[in-house]
Amino acid sequence: MSRYSRHIVLKEIGQRGQDKLSKAKVLVVGAGGLGCPVLQYLTAAGIGTIGIIDFDNVEESNLQRQILFGTSSLGKNKAIAAKQRLQDLNNTITIHTYPEKLTHKNALKLFNDYDIIVDGTDNFATRYLINDASIITGKPLVYGAIYKFEGQVSVFNYQNGASYRCLFPTPPKEGTVPNCSEIGVLGVLPGIIGSMQANEVLKIILGLGNLLSGKLFCYNALTTQTTTLKINRVESEINKVLSKKESFQNTNEELNCDFYVPEISIEEAFKKKNIQFIDVRENDELPKVEELNPTYIPLSELENRLDNIDLKKEIIIFCQVGIRSKTAVSILQKHNINKSYSIKEGASEILEYMKQLHKQY
Repeated sequence: MSRYSRHIVLKEIGQRGQDKLSKAKVLVVGAGGLGCPVLQYLTAAGIGTIGIIDFDNVEESNLQRQILFGTSSLGKNKAIAAKQRLQDLNNTITIHTYPEKLTHKNALKLFNDYDIIVDGTDNFATRYLINDASIITGKPLVYGAIYKFEGQVSVFNYQNGASYRCLFPTPPKEGTVPNCSEIGVLGVLPGIIGSMQANEVLKIILGLGNLLSGKLFCYNALTTQTTTLKINRVESEINKVLSKKESFQNTNEELNCDFYVPEISIEEAFKKKNIQFIDVRENDELPKVEELNPTYIPLSELENRLDNIDLKKEIIIFCQVGIRSKTAVSILQKHNINKSYSIKEGASEILEYMKQLHKQY
């Protein structure tokens, strides 16, 4: 009674509502920037059973926004590290961890064990997987996404409502949209969006308020402007997913690139001669690597600027962390420009390597 007294005293919730929370089962996919605040507030609210699935380990760069973790968590699996922190917050609930990758093979089994699914991921392949598995298992999906200073929240598949595919029918090509490790994100933004996701979960369980079903809530942290867009249910998109129900678990796990992309290390790149460096980041991305005298061609413009590429040279492409550069190489391969390589590490690592070289000489 004392733990949940501030809930129980609300006439809209009361003891009956708190009992609903204690009986609910929620699966959170991803214990990163969005997953951390979602997990904190659902745990504090007394959700009876919480599942956490994440195959990734805690890194130092996570600590800027993933507020469940500290320096003592570095190197640990995120799902396991999150549970350790959450059990201290509330030791009266059940927390299950799945330190593995969500795939077509395990998604349906996992989703069937929970009432509500929360998407805290940061890549399109997994978002479409989560959406499709939610449709097939008939589970409501609370969606969140962040980009630099902007965030989105919605509720999909709720009582025959719209799905993620109704909003975005076709996935973008792999690597064409940078994630937060490449483009950056304001540290407090996932806290804001994740808290809103947790709010939608509580509203679903309690049957309170107006859900973001059939709506996409958009938030800009710099201007504090909000926009709510209407999403219509597209029956054909839902039926496409349901038609694949029998073969779902045999579907390819990833959005695969059609080409083999040759990668090299920074050290290997510097050993090559007669080369052209190409930076495929956007113009405002830092740090700049002027010492290489690179050709600046944003990935979105690459196919329209092939005449800027010196075909007599070997092409060395880099981006922020080595994801968009792989896509750039695959684009060049399609145009039979085969002497091109993606640098595994990003711009910051290139500069660090160059500093080490200068110290040696």
